[in-house]
Amino acid sequence: MRTYRELFRAPEFAPLFLTSALHVAGHTVSGLALGTLIYAATGSPLLSSLAMFGPSLAQLIGATTLLSAADRVPPRAALAGLPLAFALGTAAQAVPGLPVVASFSVLLALGVLASLGGGVRYGLLSEILAKDGYLLGRSVLNMSTGITQICGYALGGVLVTFLSPRGTLLAGAALYLASAGTAWLGLRRRPPRATGRPSVAATWRTNSLLWSSPARRSVYLGLWVPNGLVVGCESLYVPYAPHEAGLLFACGAVGMLAGDTTMGRFVPQRWRRRLPTPMLALLATPFLLFVLRPPLPLAAGLVTLATVGFAASLLLQERLLELTPENLSGHALGLHASGMLAMQGVGATLAGAVAERTSPATAMTLIAALSLTVTLSLARGLTPDGHPHPSAPREHPPTAPSPAPARALRAPRRRRP
Repeated sequence: MRTYRELFRAPEFAPLFLTSALHVAGHTVSGLALGTLIYAATGSPLLSSLAMFGPSLAQLIGATTLLSAADRVPPRAALAGLPLAFALGTAAQAVPGLPVVASFSVLLALGVLASLGGGVRYGLLSEILAKDGYLLGRSVLNMSTGITQICGYALGGVLVTFLSPRGTLLAGAALYLASAGTAWLGLRRRPPRATGRPSVAATWRTNSLLWSSPARRSVYLGLWVPNGLVVGCESLYVPYAPHEAGLLFACGAVGMLAGDTTMGRFVPQRWRRRLPTPMLALLATPFLLFVLRPPLPLAAGLVTLATVGFAASLLLQERLLELTPENLSGHALGLHASGMLAMQGVGATLAGAVAERTSPATAMTLIAALSLTVTLSLARGLTPDGHPHPSAPREHPPTAPSPAPARALRAPRRRRP
């Protein structure tokens, strides 16, 4: 499978693509609306950052308790039920007079549930596509995230300005409902990919096994930490430019789309294996210039350039799949997605806390410098020469029964989310 035409001819890929795009659109529109609403109510950059990205912190809870369910629930039911829960929660946050504490309680619950989304979605993708089409399919889903975020932030900015933040939250809830309906009607019923009951113990055992490899640890840290810190910079767009935050978010989505398209479709594999560290460095370096408090046009250009570096995620996912046995690949992808989103929540919290004591521009500069420092410290472990390909036999989580093996995910091969 080498072309986009072949990809969309694959049965069920189009409904999965549309389900994912509608979910991202709902998240984008409602996140901008809620961040604006919380900032207007409290004047706090920290709370505004947490409103937009704080739910990602709850991914830590889900990754350590619920992740084993990603392969043990029917995919269609999960992909329809999750956006339905998000629609109800988002609609509840639009209730006038809802206390800030109650709004954050809803965010926490939705964040825990969201930890299942990545494992279920990408595990189903490996079932729908042949193994030689997985990389192209994942790249297209990533690109759709960038396009959807461009449109979603633009639409969210318009709706917040001309409607209201609460009305925009209801629009986000409607997009989540559309995602749920598309999944239910467009995907066929499948049994779970693995047998056995999900449990906290099974989640912990498999997480520990995946984390036991030094090579995988380096790749996980590279996927989680630099990315999460730069998302902390992004979480300060609202306090940095309250009336133009939607433009900055849209520019970031443009850069991310450009990076994913170039890396996933045009860069040869022999180059991709050497590019994770340079791309992660690109992700942080332009934000260092925010110390100068650039005007909006220059800030938009810096954001666009920086977010091209998010394509490092595609490169590191390829490396992760090379290092992971097939029978653990679904859980490994779920751990990557949950850990990445959790670190984005950590980055948003840290950036908001620094901005409370300094300013949004200063905080963005300091967090970007920290991201660059982490990238340089991980550089050796992010290339194949830093950690050789393991030659160990298949690894199994110490549970009974063993999970059914997923399709091979290796391919010649970036939402964020």
